[in-house]
Amino acid sequence: MPLRRRAMQVIDDLSQANLNCDTVLTIGAFDGVHRGHQHLIRQLVREARRTQRLAGLITFYPHPNAVLFPYNPTCYLTTPGEKAALLERMGLDVLAILPFDRKMAQTPARDFVEMVCRHLHMAELWVGADFALGRSREGDVAALRAMGRELGFTVRVVEPLTWRGEPFSSTRIRSLLLKGRVREAAELLGRYPSVSGEVVRGSLRGRCLGFPTANLRVRPERAIPADGVYAAYVRLGEERYQGVANIGVRPSFEIAGERLVEVHILDFEGDIYGCDLVVEFVERLRSERRFERVDELVAQIKRDVAQARRILAEEERVSRPNRS
Repeated sequence: MPLRRRAMQVIDDLSQANLNCDTVLTIGAFDGVHRGHQHLIRQLVREARRTQRLAGLITFYPHPNAVLFPYNPTCYLTTPGEKAALLERMGLDVLAILPFDRKMAQTPARDFVEMVCRHLHMAELWVGADFALGRSREGDVAALRAMGRELGFTVRVVEPLTWRGEPFSSTRIRSLLLKGRVREAAELLGRYPSVSGEVVRGSLRGRCLGFPTANLRVRPERAIPADGVYAAYVRLGEERYQGVANIGVRPSFEIAGERLVEVHILDFEGDIYGCDLVVEFVERLRSERRFERVDELVAQIKRDVAQARRILAEEERVSRPNRS
């Protein structure tokens, strides 16, 4: 008799798990939940269903690199909440988001694996060929297989999915975003790159120009595209609108302003201060530039809006898959 599917259980301490059967697990950062991650997780979920086990994933926050290499700031493709929502849609039964700190970094691989087996009843561990865990990455595939023979689990190595001859990777996606290449980032993610945040009050300059904008409060550690103007979709609750997004310091108004994400929602009127928006970046229109005269800026914004409408109309006409 198949296991009854329940809502995904989310825990931040392995001892919180209350499981009544064995699990098929994977472990990693999974930032962005890109197509390479999806390739592994879908196979894992299918195997869990076939063997009447639970499908589980262990990840960490903050990202291990933020702790191990604090001098090199870590930018996230997804917040923990966004990651959890994406993973639940893929059919996971258990998600552990464990705090990562110096103590965790120094945990011997054997100790961590024993804890996972004790609390999550791990029967299978699915990893990539270069996977390793524990202090000084001592728990590589060979070591894990040796532990598995003692502790009663198997290790399955999943071959990486590649794009243009290279494996999918979160680092690669961050690099594309830094260059404003959101189309290519979308190919790797399997959806539009996005940011989410609360709408906050701005200077109202956009409204004075005839193009009111929603200014987003975005977490400072969030990976966002390069400064510039983008054709975008805007999600507000269950509704999706077309929009033109600007990322940058607004050089026509500021000398050395704060870097902002703001979006003009096309054909929309309403007070959305305090609401949470998701901005999905579809295509970069141009770089940010300074205009000496207001009429020049307004004329350019009109061109941006017209170009964004054309791009988004074509986007909807061809109904590109895996972007929602």
